[in-house]
Amino acid sequence: MDKDIFSARPAKAILPDITINHDRTLERTMAEPIKLLPGIAPITSDYDGFILDLWGVIHDGVKLYDGVVDTLERLRSADKSFIMLSNAPRRSTAVVELMTGMGVPEKFCDHVMSSGEATWQELHDRTDPWYDGIGNHCLHIGPERDRNLLDGVDFEFTENVSQADIILNTGPWLDDEKVEDYEELMRQSAALDIPMLCANPDLVVIRGGTRIICAGALAARYEELGGRVRYLGKPFPSIYPHCFDVLGIADRSRILAVGDSLRTDIAGAKAAGIDSLLVLGGIHGAEVGMVDGADPDEMKISDMCVRENQKPIAAISEFIW
Repeated sequence: MDKDIFSARPAKAILPDITINHDRTLERTMAEPIKLLPGIAPITSDYDGFILDLWGVIHDGVKLYDGVVDTLERLRSADKSFIMLSNAPRRSTAVVELMTGMGVPEKFCDHVMSSGEATWQELHDRTDPWYDGIGNHCLHIGPERDRNLLDGVDFEFTENVSQADIILNTGPWLDDEKVEDYEELMRQSAALDIPMLCANPDLVVIRGGTRIICAGALAARYEELGGRVRYLGKPFPSIYPHCFDVLGIADRSRILAVGDSLRTDIAGAKAAGIDSLLVLGGIHGAEVGMVDGADPDEMKISDMCVRENQKPIAAISEFIW
């Protein structure tokens, strides 16, 4: 990165708590109960196809959750079809390599779609009018491992804001960084009206028990600064038609999305017109009381869903049968 950009970056600050405080009494009055299930078995007969989130459902970024392989085996044995849909900002092949490396059998990885794959396709084709007039010099915000999103596409990397035609945002450069660390860079970019392509709309993720910001958190701040952002991935409906084509199920009421984020997985399912199941052990775990091995608090689950205006059909603590 250019020296003038690095020198402008402030010392690291603590990311403010984005949880909005509400009157708890009012929330409890309004909240509709969300059924808490012991696993997915009680509802599998209601659906023929499943869209499965990865991070927070299948793995935590470091290792698989207990019971995942057994659950996938049981779904396959019950003649249920599924596709894995991730907001990972990298190609689908890279996502598959990560999962198999963690221990997911290859036979379960035949259908994987990622926001990174959708991003690569858009950058390769550039058919959407949003790209009209955008040159081919790209400033990448994100770790080195995500740079394969520009493999085989007509873009060149630049590390100088003044030379950039577009920002490819795949997340922070380092896991311990905060949104505030990018403030000066984003202010410079917004002032120059450089459009940003966000390859992962997630705000946060839990990696091995540690909370890490995602590209979506940077993109949200960029919009606040007046920057233009195009998002690819959940909860935006454009990511779902590929999943429906793979599943081949005409009746959308027979498709269930399973995810751990109300903002992306559950809201995305709602926008796509399908049911959803919330997995609590991911990013919302602490919010619903799952701390130090404690069981989730059902009222907290309902309060949280009301606050986010989302209504999954039920919730499960973890993705088990």
